[in-house]
Amino acid sequence: MDFWLNLMFGHPVGWMSMLVILVTAALISFYAGYFIYKVHKAQPPQDEVQPDTKPSHH
Repeated sequence: MDFWLNLMFGHPVGWMSMLVILVTAALISFYAGYFIYKVHKAQPPQDEVQPDTKPSHH
């Protein structure tokens, strides 16, 4: 365990890999939250009323 802690937090490559993992997790969380926010704020699509152009057969 001491080896892994030294590798991750006592070495510049370990710090960079931890930074990449944290930034990736932050970006994923941000985009997921933004997507959920936009879905909740979205309005349902409005159907356009089109004039009835079909001839009526009575």
